Amino acid sequence: MKKLATIAALWAVGGFALTAIVTSEMEAEAQAISAHNTNAPVTFDAGNIALDDRANRVVLTGGVVVNQSGLTVRSNRMLANYSDDGSLDIERITANGGVVVTRGNERASGDVAVYDFGRRIITMAGNVSLSRGGDTLSGGRLVIDLASGRSTVDGRSSGGTPGTEGSDGRVRGTFSVSGGE
Repeated sequence: MKKLATIAALWAVGGFALTAIVTSEMEAEAQAISAHNTNAPVTFDAGNIALDDRANRVVLTGGVVVNQSGLTVRSNRMLANYSDDGSLDIERITANGGVVVTRGNERASGDVAVYDFGRRIITMAGNVSLSRGGDTLSGGRLVIDLASGRSTVDGRSSGGTPGTEGSDGRVRGTFSVSGGE
């Protein structure tokens, strides 16, 4: 049986322009949500917002929606950490419970997401799915580097732990093929 060394599929222009590379660890690399302005203002909408000034954090619950320059993060609950050096600067948002990140027709979903504003990285874990049009990738963890426009999907749900419960730790995908029959 031949060993599959590399499978490459390039998604069209912008957004989740994906290049999937399958290796022995089944790591797929993707170009994702590129050209996002991480310095744009952030807006919050939630059923309840509780501010904890001493801990420099805000807890948002109840259908939470966060927007930043065309990027939307939705979840049941979010924790926003900020610095207070004369103005409030968001440092990190941790979202859990049905997390969905969208930009245009691009969509990523998972159980948990952390958006680190300083590092310009969004990390999603647990039942991760990445889609654009009819093309999809699924795995255990997705890391979106907003600075480089590169993302990585792997079968691990966190750190070095293979996949989520019931998962075989693999990345799965479906890609459209242009042309005919």
